[in-house]
Amino acid sequence: MPSSPLASVLFVCIHNAGRSQMAAGFLSHLAGDRIEARSAGSVPADQVNPAAVEAMREVGIDIADQQPKLLTTEAVQASDYVITMGCGDACPIFPGKKYLDWTLEDPAGKGVEAVRPIRDEIKKRIDALISEIDAQQEA
Repeated sequence: MPSSPLASVLFVCIHNAGRSQMAAGFLSHLAGDRIEARSAGSVPADQVNPAAVEAMREVGIDIADQQPKLLTTEAVQASDYVITMGCGDACPIFPGKKYLDWTLEDPAGKGVEAVRPIRDEIKKRIDALISEIDAQQEA
């Protein structure tokens, strides 16, 4: 096991209440300590979307204890990957970081039935991201 993470990934969406929280939850669950997962929002909500919490609970991941966090310049600077999910131009850009924009439907205001397909798409993208980070370490 490496003493420090292979990479640090910051997931960013507007409210840090749904998509970015689910993505960070999947990455933490699937990669463990190998990859650092963080999330933030340009205009954080008061709480994580209950439908996102329920959808993640269905796949054995508990994000109920998470709190939406404000996106900071420091968080971006400390990350190797910055994955945006609809934060527009609110995300600061720094050289040397890998930026990805994942176009995903916003789960805000939707029930768990509508959040499940968003959750499943996020998991597919997380699986691919982990493979990419692992491949870079082996190269």
